[in-house]
Amino acid sequence: MSFRSRRSWALGLAFFVGTSAAWAQAPKSQLAPGQAAAPGPQVAADSPRASLAEFFALTRKGKYNDAAAFLDLAAGQEADGGELARRLQAVLDRYLWVDLDSVSPLAEGDEQDGLPAGVDQIGTIPVGDRAEPVRILRKETPEGRRWVFSHSTTSRIDGWYESMGGLWVRSHLPDWWLRVGPAKLLRWQWLALPLLLMVAYLLARIIAWPARKLTARLVTRTKIAWSDSVVKRLGIFWTLLWMWIVLQALLPWLELSPAAEALAQRCLRAIALLTLFGVLYRAVDLFGEGIKSASWALGNPSARSALSIAMRSAKVAVVFLGAIGAFIELGYPVASVLAGLGIGGLALALAAQKTVENLFGSVSLAADEAIRLGDTVRIENVQGTVEGIGLRSTRLRTPERTLITIPNGLLAGLRIESLTARDRMRFACTIGLTYETTSAQMREVLASFERILRAEAKIWPHDVSVRFKDVTASSLEVEVVAWFQTTWEDFTVIRQDVLLQFLEAVEKAGASLATSTPTINLVPVKPPNAAE
Repeated sequence: MSFRSRRSWALGLAFFVGTSAAWAQAPKSQLAPGQAAAPGPQVAADSPRASLAEFFALTRKGKYNDAAAFLDLAAGQEADGGELARRLQAVLDRYLWVDLDSVSPLAEGDEQDGLPAGVDQIGTIPVGDRAEPVRILRKETPEGRRWVFSHSTTSRIDGWYESMGGLWVRSHLPDWWLRVGPAKLLRWQWLALPLLLMVAYLLARIIAWPARKLTARLVTRTKIAWSDSVVKRLGIFWTLLWMWIVLQALLPWLELSPAAEALAQRCLRAIALLTLFGVLYRAVDLFGEGIKSASWALGNPSARSALSIAMRSAKVAVVFLGAIGAFIELGYPVASVLAGLGIGGLALALAAQKTVENLFGSVSLAADEAIRLGDTVRIENVQGTVEGIGLRSTRLRTPERTLITIPNGLLAGLRIESLTARDRMRFACTIGLTYETTSAQMREVLASFERILRAEAKIWPHDVSVRFKDVTASSLEVEVVAWFQTTWEDFTVIRQDVLLQFLEAVEKAGASLATSTPTINLVPVKPPNAAE
């Protein structure tokens, strides 16, 4: 048997065990006929509750002739009393699940139900579009006063029994299989339950096979790289989905009582909820694998570590929420457990606040690709090269060769300037020429500067600006702005070469660079009486 087959059978077995366990954990306050608890001291011996408890105890043991003493039979029906008691038990098992705790423990019965004194109603039996009452009355017998099923009720037993479905089952199975077993199910229903689950599983496999094939064919036409993995990972959930649908269709064949059917529906809803969360669990794996295969994650081991932790946390959260939802659906009291977990979680969150903050900071930095290993960055007033990105902090190597450590929680909220991520490097400078520069020399200098810039191989040609900017008190200023498509390390070399060529261009034009100190030219002045 292949691994996939073993896994499928394991899931089917888990489906059955989970359902059976849930039924076995049904609320015990709902006591079925044949599962009566002994009345406590506060219950009167001749009360409706005590009489019904004794009737159910006798039918549970198969003593139908003795149980017939609790039927108000007409004259001539005594010989059929045992058979009527058996049929009444079958009708109650199918349609009316009696809760003995709701039956009056007083000898007088329930005097607030609006019925005549000495008459109580324990429920109704659905017949077509109407409901017929099941009543008991107080009667004096040779054995003493007791509550028995009324004559109007016993006269309807045969009609109720004949109208029930699955008559062939009750006609051919021994009486032992028709008695109530654990969790409000008849014994034959417990035998049929695993067979029903097996049939549902096999039918689901047959139905889900073409659905998976069609999905795989549609997925192969997409351009999503991980689409095939989606089909493989989520294929088993197609089977579970169809198994749930088939079970909904086959469940009426078990002829469950209303209470048992309600419990079965809760179990199916819980399993559907677990299936949904199983899909989410697999989706976390698929989503994480898709992120890990991204380019930024492949080159960032720290980010991959953070993603692994985030994926594990998400999967734990999915399992926890799925289990809580299933337990709530099955009726388990989880409020106290959640309250305890909430208090413990609050204490843990307060104690690990900074750790969690740094962890989420590392995840956000990795997801945003704000910084990467080897990048030259400027953070606030600190510039350096990224040497490490951990789960708690990031380390920068400054130009002075010192190592600065910044917590990721703080770093995620700071202004980060990446010098490495710049697509172009800006070259900007202002060159001052002396006042002796003529207009012809200025035009030659401007043309030479622009020619030098455009001759560079890595220049951004669409935005080169060389302009005579201003006339100041000490110089004639030329503004140069340009961009180079290169890295920071290469830019420093290009900038040096361009500045040297600018100096050569100024010298060739016959001009000279000005200084920040004003130049004073002394011109000789002739005396007033000097001869011409």
